Amino acid sequence: MSARLLAGLLAGLALAGCGNDEPAPAAVRPVLYSEVQAQAEQSLGRFAGIIQARYETTLGFRVGGRIAQRLVDVGTEVKAGTRLATLDPTDQQNELRASQGELARSEAQWINAQANARRQQELFDRGVGAKATLEQAQTELKTLAAARDQAASRVQQSSDRLGYSTLSSDYDGVVTAWHAEAGQVVAAGQEVVTLARPDVKEAVFDLPANLADALSPDLRFEVAAQLDPDARTTGTLREIEPQADSATRTRRVRLTLADTPPAFLLGTAVSVTLQQKVAPRSQLPLSALQEVDGKTRVWVIDRQSMTVAPREVTLLARDERSITVDGQLQPGERVVIAGLSELKPGQAVKMDEGVQP
Repeated sequence: MSARLLAGLLAGLALAGCGNDEPAPAAVRPVLYSEVQAQAEQSLGRFAGIIQARYETTLGFRVGGRIAQRLVDVGTEVKAGTRLATLDPTDQQNELRASQGELARSEAQWINAQANARRQQELFDRGVGAKATLEQAQTELKTLAAARDQAASRVQQSSDRLGYSTLSSDYDGVVTAWHAEAGQVVAAGQEVVTLARPDVKEAVFDLPANLADALSPDLRFEVAAQLDPDARTTGTLREIEPQADSATRTRRVRLTLADTPPAFLLGTAVSVTLQQKVAPRSQLPLSALQEVDGKTRVWVIDRQSMTVAPREVTLLARDERSITVDGQLQPGERVVIAGLSELKPGQAVKMDEGVQP
């Protein structure tokens, strides 16, 4: 081989070696990401409840007897004065007739005593009647007048008792429950029917005793119908029972509703979500978290340069699917949620594949 050819080969090999020493350009890595959304409220749980009327009245007969008729059913809307049920009125009718007979007898005796008192007054005025006889007639008249008034009062009481054998609504409302049936003998004042006013409604649910003891003034209640989540409103705490139920260890809570959607009928099942104001924080998928040397961090994408950089965060909560971190992240920033172990500061990335909101 000639010297010129050998020199050319050596020069070519040298140039090839120099080309292999140059660093290859860094590859652009596609990434999945999640956009940061700031949270100023924390959910304390969701509980099942029901829509009830704020004002309910349990009615009963003012006299005892056997129920003859039940005139309306549960769910019936009634007006004030509507008859709800009646008792067998036989006893009250007999009592009324007896008191009316007593009144008639008392009135007859009073009329006779009135006539006798006039006669005795006339005889005394002519000087032929004794004063003692006149005084006796006048006393008897007063006694019989009192007896007549007493008999008239008994007639009125008997008439009222007969009226009490009919149970009527005191206001416009809805029948929500019956506690007695036709043919049943009930005592005076015994619970017979429950009537609710549908114009003022509230949400009622049971809250665990430990959570009820820790309620804060800034707590917010969101109420939504279980079958129609679009029917929703907010509520404020109106009443909470002071003692927990011995069996369930829960306390009953009643909420005043800000407004009442049409879907919130009496008996509607609702979900009550408790929201509490907290310091700004963000919730991210669990895969966004990287732990290095005892520190927790996430990788934030710079949308101008399309590179990534690590940022330390304070971990507030963690579950099997997500993490909650303190306010080191700003709303709208994008955080890598896959392939974190292969990232380096300044790594070029693209977000056009597998974007996760």
